[in-house]
Amino acid sequence: MFSKILIANRGEVAVRIIRACRELGIQTVAVFSKADRDSLHVRLANDAICIGEAPSSESYLNIPSIISAAEIADVEAIHPGYGFLAENPHFAEICESCQIKFIGPSPEAIRLMGDKSLARDTMHKAGLPLVPGSKGIVKDQEEALKVAKKLTYPVIIKAKAGGGGKGMKVAHNDGTLVSAFLTARAEAEAAFGNPEVYIEKYVKAPRHIEIQIVADSHGHILHLGERDCSIQRRHQKLLEEAPAHIPKKLRHKMCEAAIRAAKVVNYQNVGTVEFLVDEDEKFYFMEMNTRLQVEHPVTELITGVDIVKEQIRIAQGEKLSFSQDQVEPRYAAIECRINAEDSENNFLPSPGRINKLNFPGGPNVRVDSHVYPGYEIPPYYDSIIAKIITWGRNREEAIGTMQRVLDETEVGPVKTTLPLHKRIMTNPAFLKGKYNTLFIEKLLETGKVQEKTS
Repeated sequence: MFSKILIANRGEVAVRIIRACRELGIQTVAVFSKADRDSLHVRLANDAICIGEAPSSESYLNIPSIISAAEIADVEAIHPGYGFLAENPHFAEICESCQIKFIGPSPEAIRLMGDKSLARDTMHKAGLPLVPGSKGIVKDQEEALKVAKKLTYPVIIKAKAGGGGKGMKVAHNDGTLVSAFLTARAEAEAAFGNPEVYIEKYVKAPRHIEIQIVADSHGHILHLGERDCSIQRRHQKLLEEAPAHIPKKLRHKMCEAAIRAAKVVNYQNVGTVEFLVDEDEKFYFMEMNTRLQVEHPVTELITGVDIVKEQIRIAQGEKLSFSQDQVEPRYAAIECRINAEDSENNFLPSPGRINKLNFPGGPNVRVDSHVYPGYEIPPYYDSIIAKIITWGRNREEAIGTMQRVLDETEVGPVKTTLPLHKRIMTNPAFLKGKYNTLFIEKLLETGKVQEKTS
């Protein structure tokens, strides 16, 4: 087993990885920007090294600084978490060249699946169903208009190197297509350093279902079932649950397809194959995320598999610690992402000092967070401050527990998505499991989200 690992990330995911390492008896090294000097991951790690100023480009995306910290600390491996450098094949290659193990898939797999257009071509050859779309990159607005007319509106423009909803725009006619195309390119350039985009037919009101994959270096590729991630705002997830409320036959087909996708790229470590499911229960490959997912806890709680520990063991060269026959969902779980955002004001970020904080407890509750009373939320990074996860013998129990714990949770004076999550937990469509990616849009159309008053 590794003796020391550097975590090339921040916030709740860095805390999550540090805790897994501590339970495995592995020393940890945290890196931090000057804005994160007082963050919890810095306090919990065995050692911590400042790698630059607050902007990500000068710290968490600064590969030379991170590698220098790894060499100074004499670590054997780097865990990239998610976001930042987790899906950067160049970073994975540099780790290898410096003889530092990158805890993730190979640079080749990251590059192949990170190029969304190339990933589509690869999955098409593997026999996975695809949403109709452009043949490769769309170079200019004239070509975009031709592609859109051929596909018929509405269409969606996606960043080639995209993820997290960035560089993604929907167009319903020629008039909106040009502005959407130019905006998507600009967003893609700003977020990924690559302005290239492609176009797909827009699937109306789909469900967003993803399959968790784990694969070792000994040829074993397994799935850990599926998650429903349909509750989103601006293509970014707010709530996830597992297992999804879908027919068994559909579940089986999607899990088989995900395994096939992983095999065709000789995948190792953990990853997620994401699908869209339309109203007729037809599914289409969307993308593969070659990293740990924010929503991994719901899968851990229903299967009993510690995904982060499994990542570390796989990187060490060990075989998977379980077989496919042993993967059987035993519970139902729900995760609410608590973001420092004003859900009544177009999800405007709400950085600032947390003076009041009470996280829930009791049976069947897990909280992943890096904040504490007095913590100053910086304005430079993702707005997530906590993930609250509940589980039960069935979906109804998990929802009942979540309703309780959301009422127990207090965060202030910063604005958060707590009021919105409370509203979701009492919505009839959600309670019946009948929702899709338009759920939040429709929910907010009915009026503002109000804080519960006592």
